[in-house]
Amino acid sequence: MHAIRRLDLGYFVRPAAEVGGPQPRVEPVLAYLVRRPEGLLLFDTGIGAGDPETEAHYRPVRRPLPEALAAAGVALSDLDLVVNCHLHFDHCGGNPLLAGTPVVVQAAELAAARKGDYTIDALVDFPGANYRELDGEADVWPGVRVVPTPGHTAGHQSLVVERPSGGVVLAGQAYDFASEYGSAILARRAVCEGAAPPLPGYPAWLDRLAASGPRRVLFAHDNAVWEPAG
Repeated sequence: MHAIRRLDLGYFVRPAAEVGGPQPRVEPVLAYLVRRPEGLLLFDTGIGAGDPETEAHYRPVRRPLPEALAAAGVALSDLDLVVNCHLHFDHCGGNPLLAGTPVVVQAAELAAARKGDYTIDALVDFPGANYRELDGEADVWPGVRVVPTPGHTAGHQSLVVERPSGGVVLAGQAYDFASEYGSAILARRAVCEGAAPPLPGYPAWLDRLAASGPRRVLFAHDNAVWEPAG
């Protein structure tokens, strides 16, 4: 069986100063449950408890991970693998509930998370933490491939999932919005088709995601879905 289900894990309020406008922006926090013959994979785990300064800054509203999973007919104990796109507190918040479950992360991301004011320490090194560190691209299961997509963080990664109906990319926060991803894909197309410069740039890793021919691209902080035209 092959299925991907989006989980609503709450939201936070990004201050106006961070969004470049006069108003703050409310952003969803989304995770993805991937069901494969090999088992159940969870991509991201929601918003963790922050320090008082972080709580006041982002005003997060959390939907507990067990509740979201239960709505999908799944318990914490049913999960076989976790993949975090990166280790900021709004993406790895449920990890401590999954002690012993392998967590796939780029080695560079884990190293960064263990230095300085990067995330919430208790969400990274908790009793029973079981990291599977990668250094670049890798298949975690047949038809499920991690692709490094640095930018938001140096160790950010996305997940490419093959399905009979067409591939799906779980992009995490490689882009904040589907529209931004679509603009980058269009810029790549213009370059590939030899359009006259100047043209906007795009990250080199976009070639790897595009090569998978995804039929859908899903995001961590945007309910919109990118799909190819035509």
